[in-house]
Amino acid sequence: VELVESGGGSVQAGGSLRLSCADSAPSYGRKCMGWFRQAPGKEREGVARLQTEVGITTYADSVKGRFTISRDYAKNTLYLQMNSLKFEDTAMYYCAAAARWAAACSLRAEDFAYWGQGTQVTVSS
Repeated sequence: VELVESGGGSVQAGGSLRLSCADSAPSYGRKCMGWFRQAPGKEREGVARLQTEVGITTYADSVKGRFTISRDYAKNTLYLQMNSLKFEDTAMYYCAAAARWAAACSLRAEDFAYWGQGTQVTVSS
């Protein structure tokens, strides 16, 4: 298992959580990493992605200004800081990494080859 998420839980609307994704693969192969989420009955959607070599980030419109993706290279861990959480942020959150040879790095799930098992985030209104 290469990607292991943690940090999910239950929080009231307006609160914060920080998700972590421990990566066991060598960091030099991780050029693109991201966070996705899937709520019951809905498709998986991209939340944030990071081009690790240049530090470029992209966020879904629904989380801009509230969520921040980052990476600690020393710990080989990806983070998602989530502030001002809303009820509609409730979902299973997944960490993902693109293959080293991937041609694209976007918020589309098909750009990512490796996935964690997910961590549940529940926001109560």
